[in-house]
Amino acid sequence: MTGRFAGRTAIVTGASRGIGLAVAQRLVHEGARVVITARKQAALDDAVSQLGGPVVAIAVPGRADDRDHQRKTFAVAAATFGRVDVLVNNTGINPVAGPVLDTDLDAARKIFDVNVLGILGWTLQFREQLGDAVGAVVNVASVAGLRPAKDIGMYGASKSAVIGMTAQLAEENSPAIRVNAVAPAVVRTRFAGPLYSGREEQVTAEYPLGRLGEPEDVAAAVAFLASADAAWITGQTLVVDGGLTLAGGV
Repeated sequence: MTGRFAGRTAIVTGASRGIGLAVAQRLVHEGARVVITARKQAALDDAVSQLGGPVVAIAVPGRADDRDHQRKTFAVAAATFGRVDVLVNNTGINPVAGPVLDTDLDAARKIFDVNVLGILGWTLQFREQLGDAVGAVVNVASVAGLRPAKDIGMYGASKSAVIGMTAQLAEENSPAIRVNAVAPAVVRTRFAGPLYSGREEQVTAEYPLGRLGEPEDVAAAVAFLASADAAWITGQTLVVDGGLTLAGGV
């Protein structure tokens, strides 16, 4: 690997497993030190061990939409590794399935609090601690945010907002902070399991590249957008979908 993140520190939210852990692993592999967050301490402890221990990775448990948790995470990161250079907003929830019109309003508010306003809160903290330095933010959206997704309607609507928020934050934070997003299709994770479990062959048939995504596929795209290789890219959403949207699928 190139060591693109040597000497740099990243915060990755929702990183105890799945895409978030794969992103943290990729950044560490390329030289970064990482601070990972999630709700459960035991899962975070296991993730830190997989990442190589406290020399390169530490964990701060808490809810992604909790402003106190956000502030604490940046404080711990600064005390342990110094300034944070990269923020990856990966945390997302989808507690309900089905059309938007069938979604309980309290559940809808929670989805937007975590998936959309959480990104805003983390980015505000990032901007505050950067001062005069420069940095990069990568948000994890979804192809469900590109067009209506009947089975995960409110989740898709929240990811549409993430894509819009990405562009808005990129414009408002330029030139000091680049803000981009990735929009994966179905990735083989526990979170996405209900979308393919028991019918993987049928789901995979819709993908021109002939397979579901792996967390490492998304991690590679995130690492690119967070690195100096993407120094002239901001406000963009990179679709990582195995070709699914070529035929209009979600």
